[in-house]
Amino acid sequence: MGIETLKVMIADDEERICQLIEALIDCDALQMKVVGVAHNGLEACELVKSLRPDILITDIRMPGYSGLELIEKVKESEENLEIIIISGYAHFAYAQTAIKFGVGDYLLKPINKEELTGTLRKLGEKIRSRRRMEEDQQRIWQKSEADIRLFRMNFLSRLTEESAWNPSLEELREKYYLHAGEGIFQGFLVKVDCEGEISRAGMDLILGKVQGLLENSFRSRCIEFVAGIKGTGCIGFLNYESERTEEIRRIFRDCLNQLESEKGIFGPVMFTAALASAAKDPGGLPESVSQASLIIEDRLLKGTGKLLERVPAASAIHEQNILEKYVRQIVHAIEVMSVEESEEAAAQMRQTILEVRDVKGFEVRELIYSAARLFLSQVDVKNRAETLKDFEERSSVCGSMDELLARLTSLQKEYVEEMSRKHEADTVRPIRMAKQYIQNHYSEPITQEEVSGAVGLSAAYFSVLFKKVEGEGFAKYLIGVRMEQAKILLRETNIPVSKICQQVGYNDLKHFTHTFEKTTGVKPTVYRKMYG
Repeated sequence: MGIETLKVMIADDEERICQLIEALIDCDALQMKVVGVAHNGLEACELVKSLRPDILITDIRMPGYSGLELIEKVKESEENLEIIIISGYAHFAYAQTAIKFGVGDYLLKPINKEELTGTLRKLGEKIRSRRRMEEDQQRIWQKSEADIRLFRMNFLSRLTEESAWNPSLEELREKYYLHAGEGIFQGFLVKVDCEGEISRAGMDLILGKVQGLLENSFRSRCIEFVAGIKGTGCIGFLNYESERTEEIRRIFRDCLNQLESEKGIFGPVMFTAALASAAKDPGGLPESVSQASLIIEDRLLKGTGKLLERVPAASAIHEQNILEKYVRQIVHAIEVMSVEESEEAAAQMRQTILEVRDVKGFEVRELIYSAARLFLSQVDVKNRAETLKDFEERSSVCGSMDELLARLTSLQKEYVEEMSRKHEADTVRPIRMAKQYIQNHYSEPITQEEVSGAVGLSAAYFSVLFKKVEGEGFAKYLIGVRMEQAKILLRETNIPVSKICQQVGYNDLKHFTHTFEKTTGVKPTVYRKMYG
């Protein structure tokens, strides 16, 4: 990296003095550049504001503002501006006064190049040294800030993963560098849901906005505030004085209202907040943060856009045997490959859930996730664990029970239809092969056993399958193929009927004639006269 070029500005009411100073500055050697020249104090003041030079060389006496007034003015806005004043012996006392305003150095007229160069070099080194120090301090500060953020996020991660942990106030302060104090400790979660699909980048952008809003709203009102992004929510805790309880609740509502009012900017998204039970010491934080994750699930039943606070207690939903009933229905739906029956299984689950008194959101989600696991265990899935994980990730942004059930219904439909297509393909393929075999061998005395063997099926299963796919039995289909070929030969050739009889697989002319008349309504000879 090269040495930074510093900006120099000259102010003197005599143009020839300005030109002389500019000529005396060895810009290349000093790595400096003259960026502006002013001829009175007012002009100099404006140029300093616009050009923001690093060094100002100014005469002690100028019209508009005197050199002293100029120095006082520019130092108000440009504290680090280095100033060299120029004066004659008659104004030396002024120069001494100017030093009190923070002037870097002064030069006496007539100006000497060597002295000017030395002064500029000295100030240049001072400026660059100061900037290096500031950059070093900035890097240290940034590193320190990054370390502290890491400690805070580690603490938050541990809170969400170790429910049995009992952190102390000293541990928060000394190990995690948190500015925690006596008062209330309370977990919270703000959840983002959306209709349809949303990219991870889009979700992270929205969650970043949520986290920023919460930090700006709570940072100055709490002893400590820690928040982080987890999945599709912003989770964290607050530490505040007990007398601020109602204020904290009000701010949460205000934040939620603001997010709701601006959600059109983000697209079809919904926001819900959960505020868990308050603890009187940090030992209660793991449970409080865990509670927030349970409370937030009640949005599935109560709706999004609300501040949820009541810690949910389990209901009697397990007594309804909902999963057992679902399994019976879904297994039958899979066996008969019926999308309608699979949808009915999900619909019946919904109806039973709604009949349970005081059912909780976290119970609904676990029930539907369990149903998805059971369904996937009954169908052929290449990577069951990955498929279930994908289902749960997509379902995590569902803001209602009906949306969650719609995801389950969609999953069921996808695999039941796939099974149906595969079964249909497995069914149609051997029949298609059989029909091709018949087309190639209809002139021979082929049998059902011969054709079923050619396609790898037992004669009995082939008979049932052929009739199911074609709507008619093998024998009738073979007759139809032979009669169609006979009609073509009768219309388009002069081959005797006795020969045609042999060419379409019959050895007995009488049998052929009878079969042809039964199929077409006329004898072969009459058909030829009519259409030949």
